[in-house]
Amino acid sequence: MNFIKNLMQNLVRGPSTVSYPFGPAWTPDKFRGRVAFKLASCTGCRACEQVCAPGAIRFDKTPEGLRFMMWHNSCVFCGLCEHYCPTDAIQQTTDWHLAHAVEDEFTMAIREVIAYVNCSACGAKTLSSAPNPVGVNPPFSAEEIEQQRNLCPGCRKKALAERGATS
Repeated sequence: MNFIKNLMQNLVRGPSTVSYPFGPAWTPDKFRGRVAFKLASCTGCRACEQVCAPGAIRFDKTPEGLRFMMWHNSCVFCGLCEHYCPTDAIQQTTDWHLAHAVEDEFTMAIREVIAYVNCSACGAKTLSSAPNPVGVNPPFSAEEIEQQRNLCPGCRKKALAERGATS
């Protein structure tokens, strides 16, 4: 007779499941879902590639620059890439809608290129990557970040020394 009591309670309360995919579904605030990549913040340090256990993140050198590729269908959403990224170029969103048709498998990726530029100080070929602001005191302004972006590593060190920054 206990099942009749449960049946009546469930009829009064309504359904206890979510109507997904026919309606919105609740997602927890700290849910680790699809990875978002900000090219403007990437330094090309490749720390994310080193810590990615399933190998979902790859960097390749191309004639245009350093290519970042992240495959969503291989990612296990562990969050290590976000944790070890020194510039917050990688962040996990709460988006978990990754269902796709088999023919769309190769579109489930992020492909970005950090382009090569000539160093604005010495003219050497270098990546147009963001400077790593960790430990730089005083912090970079937006203008300084853009100036540093077009410097080779050697010229960046000189510019930081002239600035009097500690890194």
